[in-house]
Order: sequence, then C-alpha cells, then structure tokens
Amino acid sequence: MSAPDILTFGCRLNAFESEVIRGHAVAAGLGDAVIVNSCAVTTEAERQVRQSIRRARRQNPGVKIIVTGCAAQIDPHKYAAMDEVDRVIGNEEKLQAETWLQVGDAPRVSVNDIMTVRETAPHLISGFEGRARAFVEIQQGCDHRCTFCIIPFGRGNNRSVPIGVIVEQVRTLVDQSYAEVVLTGVDITDYGRDLPGTPRLGEMIKRLLTLVPDLPRLRLSSVDPAEIDDALLGLIADEPRLMPHFHISVQSGDDLILKRMKRRHSRADIERFVNRVRRLRPDAVFGADIIAGFPTETDLAFANSMSLVEDCGLTWLHVFPYSERPGTPAAKMPQLPGDVRKERAAALRAAGAARVQRFLDTQIGSVADVLVEKDAAGRTPHFANVRIDGASDGKPADGVIVPARIVARDNDLLIAQKAA
Repeated sequence: MSAPDILTFGCRLNAFESEVIRGHAVAAGLGDAVIVNSCAVTTEAERQVRQSIRRARRQNPGVKIIVTGCAAQIDPHKYAAMDEVDRVIGNEEKLQAETWLQVGDAPRVSVNDIMTVRETAPHLISGFEGRARAFVEIQQGCDHRCTFCIIPFGRGNNRSVPIGVIVEQVRTLVDQSYAEVVLTGVDITDYGRDLPGTPRLGEMIKRLLTLVPDLPRLRLSSVDPAEIDDALLGLIADEPRLMPHFHISVQSGDDLILKRMKRRHSRADIERFVNRVRRLRPDAVFGADIIAGFPTETDLAFANSMSLVEDCGLTWLHVFPYSERPGTPAAKMPQLPGDVRKERAAALRAAGAARVQRFLDTQIGSVADVLVEKDAAGRTPHFANVRIDGASDGKPADGVIVPARIVARDNDLLIAQKAA
C-alpha cells in the first residue's frame, strides 16, 4: 500500500507521532493524502505551516489535505477556513486509528478539549522512514505555564507512558536494528508523576536499559534543570549507553527574566546542574534553548544570557527571537522592537557557533563511535556531525555504529577516517 505524504513540523515528539499517523493512514487507505503535522511554538512556525499547506495544494491539486498537530489543536477554525484544507484533526484524535478510518464521513473539524485528556495511549511503531535514530514518546503535555508558551494548550497536561509500553517500543526498534533511541516528550523530566508509584525519569531509564540490554545508545531530548532526579544523575555517572549530550531548557541567563517567564529554575540552578554533570561525566557537552529579546529584557539581562553560554560552556544552542503568542501572558508585557530581538538572537547564535567550533577542535585526533545516518555521515555520542572519508572497505552502511578517527574540522563538520 502507498503511504501518504506527511509534512512534519517542530519537535521530535511530532516526528514520533507522524510515524503513528503514517501507519494509521496507510491502514485506512489514505496513501494519496497530504497530512500536515503542524507546530505552534512560534508565530514563524505557524507561518511556515500555512505556507506549506498552500504549496501542497498547488503541487497536489486533486488530493485530500489534512491538517493536525499543535497549530490545528490550538486554533482549528483558522485552518478549517483555509480553502486548501479538507480536514482538521486534533492532537488526541490524530493518534487514533478510527479517526483515519472515518476521514470521509466525519465532520470537517475533529478537535476535542485537550485539557480533558488524562492518559497517553500506547502506540507501537516499527521504524522511522528515512531516519537512523528513533524517537520514542515517554510523555505528553505539560503541567507548567511559562508565560511565553502556548504548547500546553496544544498538548494538554502531563501524561506519562507506562514503563512497560516504553520497553516494548524500544525492543521493537532494536529488533529493527535501530542503534540509537531518543526519549522525547513535551517535558520529559516531569515523567512519572501521574503514574502509580510515581517513578521518576531516572528510575524509568534504569529499568529500560536493564530490560533492553541490546540497545547500544540512548539519548535524551530537552531536560529541565529544576527536575533532575538522583537516579538520573547516577546513570549519567555510570551508564556508558546514555549519551554524554544534554540539551537544557534554559530560556534565559537572567534571574529577573526567568521569573517573568515563570520558569522554575534560576541561573544558579543551571550552573549547578552543568557543574554536577561535568563532575560525574567530564566529557559531557551541553546544548540549550534560549529566547532572545523577551519582553522587558534589558541590555544587562541579555548580557547575562550571553555570559551564561561561556560560563556554562553551552555548545549546541537553539536560539529563538521572542515571538508573541496571543493568549499568553508575555504577549501583554512591554515588547522589545523586532530588530532588537533579531540582533540579540544573531549575537547568541554567533556565540554558540564559536563554542561549537572550539569543541569540535578538541575532538581532532580522537576516535569516536559514529552512528552513520546517511552517505557515510552521522553523529558522535556528543552529537557532533561527522563525515567519514576514504574507507578502504567501502562506505559504511546507514544505521550502523563505526569507530572513526577524527582528522580535521570543516566549519561545523568533523572529518574522519574509519578506524581499524
């Protein structure tokens, strides 16, 4: 059976859910549809979604276009009003097989109140189209209400996937020869608070790695420095299969801005987490999400974000110029001019790029286990991009882990040779 064309925007959780959707849509005979799994994290993300919907209609004049994801959940009637769109489906509905079986008969808009959802149903997938790494959903939603964030209204409250379901999913992927799994969700460090016995993230990972001993590599998506449990810190110290790359939901390096964002951590909490992890795992590297130009951010507050990058040695930065989201408290605060936001974002990105190149230079001469993703290029345990050149026994296969000696850097890319 043919598979639909799925346009996936935004986070790794959406990437996982697109594979769930793909299986349901194929079973429902929707192989000729275009399904847009949208993102609403910024107004720019929504603009890109709408642009892609219009492009999809121009390129596919006769097919059914179905829009789902966070943007569709938050404002379904905006997308239903687009002439190009045939159906709008909510974030809960998109993961249910019956939704796709009833596409021809159901109302044009099928979106429920996401805040009424109390459980995350198990979804088993066998693989990810075109990917060497697999993403596994361990929780949905968020119980916190940061002043800039609209996502809880697209995802609902925190709902954790039972440990047994996660283990079964990872086993399935390992059986399909996936060598690396990324645990993902909206707020993964809040994992387990809603489950019987309230298992924390570290306890779940420990059981997962014990019950799936053949999994070579496990990686975490974004973590919140306010919620790191002792069991997770123990794994960071002792478990080599847990990758030494930690992406932190930082957002700002200034305490007053963090308070106005309604974040639960301070600058000192970020520094404490980074220092503690480095003591346990000296080779650890850190990434961070940082917002530039949040309302009321002064020059000094921005300087505190800039200095945090250097003080904590943050390497892989995801920088976002602040984007007003209607319906969020931050949208009502005094706003900075757009050009100031862009300038500050550019400065943060430049600082991050410099940190990346400094880190990559330290890797030259070392041997790294590279997960090959495509055409002899892949990722090290530290998430660095690598190209493996000149293997005498031919180009390494996609999806395998090979030892490679790092010999040079080309901008943000490491150049390596397959090690003996």
